[in-house]
Parts: sequence; structure tokens; C-alpha cells
Amino acid sequence: MVLLYPAYFPNIASYIVMAQSDELVFEICDSYQKQTYRNRCYIYGANGKLSLNIPVQYSQKNRQNTEEIEIDNTSKWQSIHWKSIESAYKTSPFFEFYEDEFKELFNTPKEFLLDFNLECIAVINSCLGLDPVVSNSDQFLKTNTESDYRFLVNARKESKIDTTTYIQVFQEKHGFINNLSILDLLFNEGPNALSYLKNHPITF
Repeated sequence: MVLLYPAYFPNIASYIVMAQSDELVFEICDSYQKQTYRNRCYIYGANGKLSLNIPVQYSQKNRQNTEEIEIDNTSKWQSIHWKSIESAYKTSPFFEFYEDEFKELFNTPKEFLLDFNLECIAVINSCLGLDPVVSNSDQFLKTNTESDYRFLVNARKESKIDTTTYIQVFQEKHGFINNLSILDLLFNEGPNALSYLKNHPITF
């Protein structure tokens, strides 16, 4: 069993852990924190690393749990995110193969961040052929164990994580970019992505 935060299109490091565990517990009883992968992911665009951020309704004065965070749908963030993903990966080897499943995620407004993240993860797992036993926490666990990978949601720790190279769309232009969203691996490696994840050393 491993403990993770349900991030927005989680990074590759998170999926390495997920792919090598039979049972996942998602932490949903935490106090929401800004500037993490809870509402952010990074993809590889034509100009390099590109951040996609889901706008949320959040008040620092009133502490809120992640499960309570609502998405701010006053902007056209869904359209912007999908167009960015499409532009970044339309020439990748496997984008057309998975396109319809992901496009559907952005067709209707979403109310809660947690629900949307879990929906995204379910689609990714289906595309990968990954079928772990998944449950949500019913209380916040403060203790750290060997199976506690909640730190992977912290964007500030990103530079300390190295993932094995694979071919990326704009690699010749900007070089290999490390530990992007799982979308990058999936669209570039397709069915080989699961083998990559299951055989990657967990060195973080």
C-alpha cells in the first residue's frame, strides 16, 4: 500500500509509485495548500516546459480540506488546457490513439477539484491498463512511513527527482525535460508506458 495525493494529471514519479503498488490510498483529508500539483501539471510545449493550472476558489483565512475545494469556472480554463495539450502532443506517436478519452474530460464544467482529479486519474489508469485497488483516506495521517509518497505533490521537490529518459516531441529543440505529467509519457510511449513505470527504480 502506498499513500499519495490525487494530483491533476500526476507527474511520472507519482505514477512510477502507483504502477508498482497493488493498493493505493489517496489522501483527501489534508488541508489544501497552494502551489502544488493538486491543481497543476507540467507538459512539454513547443517553447519548453508549460504549466497548466486549474483555477480554484480558495480562502487562506478559512482552512479547507482538499475535498472541499471548488473549481473556479469563471474562466475558460478547460478550453485553454485542452488546446494546450492538443498543441503540445498532436504530433506525438500515440496522441490520436488516446485523444477521445482525454478530450471528454474537458467538455463539461467540473465543480470540485478532487472529483475532477480522480476522474483524470481513472482515465489515465484505463489507458495504461493499470488496475490497482484504490481507496480514499478517512482521516489525515501525520506519520511518515516507507510507503508515504505524499511529498511527490510538492512542486518544490521536483528538481530532486530524476526519471529515465525517453523520446519527447520537442527534445531536439529543448532537450529532455524530467518528470513531467504522465500525459507526456503516455502520448510519447503509448503501450510501452506501463512497462517503463513498472521497471523504473524508485530512487526518490
